[in-house]
Amino acid sequence: MASLGRDTGPSRFTLEPVAFSRFQGWVDDRLAAAIPAFLKSCGRLLTLPDLAPLDARPSVADYGRVGVWRELCETATTLPPEDDESARRFFETSFFPVSVAEYGASEGLFTGYYEIELNGSRQRRGRYQTPIYRRPLEPGAAARYSRAEIENGALAGRGLELLWVDDPIDAFFLEIQGSGRVRLGNGRTVRVGYDGQNGRPYVTVGRLLVERGIIPRSEATMVTIRDWMTQHPEAGAALRRENPSYVFFRELSGDGPIGAEGVVLTAERSIAVDRAFIALGIPIWVEADERFASVEGVRRLVVAQDTGGAIKGPVRGDLFWGTGSAAALRAGIMNARGRYYLLLPRSVASRLAHAG
Repeated sequence: MASLGRDTGPSRFTLEPVAFSRFQGWVDDRLAAAIPAFLKSCGRLLTLPDLAPLDARPSVADYGRVGVWRELCETATTLPPEDDESARRFFETSFFPVSVAEYGASEGLFTGYYEIELNGSRQRRGRYQTPIYRRPLEPGAAARYSRAEIENGALAGRGLELLWVDDPIDAFFLEIQGSGRVRLGNGRTVRVGYDGQNGRPYVTVGRLLVERGIIPRSEATMVTIRDWMTQHPEAGAALRRENPSYVFFRELSGDGPIGAEGVVLTAERSIAVDRAFIALGIPIWVEADERFASVEGVRRLVVAQDTGGAIKGPVRGDLFWGTGSAAALRAGIMNARGRYYLLLPRSVASRLAHAG
């Protein structure tokens, strides 16, 4: 079969045409549940010209012009709600699936994330001693300091403290998740979202714990890493500082959380991808099985609507599970291997096939 797209290095990124019949669980998924997420991505296209790219960021392939995608969006708005068969016909007639491979390997890592909930205050007081910082506005300031330097007070006293929270571990995991809700003492809740990073490389603390023999690889999940930090507060604080990456936040209004595409994420139907390879707004069929947890694998249609510092590579996904304790538990144990398939407009897939 023809290779779609072009390589970045020796066969780093390839797309291969497949049939919908190859999808495991396609006929069982509640495909209508993916339509609202798809329409949120469609909303981003309303103000763009027809000839603009769907997403200018990926350098490996041209995923089509806005005008082509907007025609499919208009069709999606006419679908009856909660009608899985109508949704299935829409995707099967309007899109063509392609599998993604990296150096010829179609399997990759799939993890999960969620909207974390924290306790906080607008002023530093009592148990609220850990700051959540805004992004510095002066040129170069955001990239000037590492995590350790920021935690040592490099940004203190500049009016950048957005909120203060009561748990440094929660603050660290807020950075990993990229968004969260902070409960204030007056009963109000403030939603915060990603607003930039200090440009330092992201170091996965779970990998460090595994390499040092502290946590077995088969048990290295968000839950066990958090438990270890809670049980070893000083060592946990030192471990966090070995990740020099630091994330800044802004306060959000309205619904959320909001992903990198600028649209509100949909629980269990939004996925974070590496935008160097995959355009935001593309529907993606995911097939992934847990390696260490006894839970059902993922077989569902999602939409690429977010990115993340640890989400790197052509076959890499981070599934958004929602908000609350159930979402936190499911996201925390997700460590799956699997593959995904991009659903591209037929005209786009045909053009890429001829180009390949």
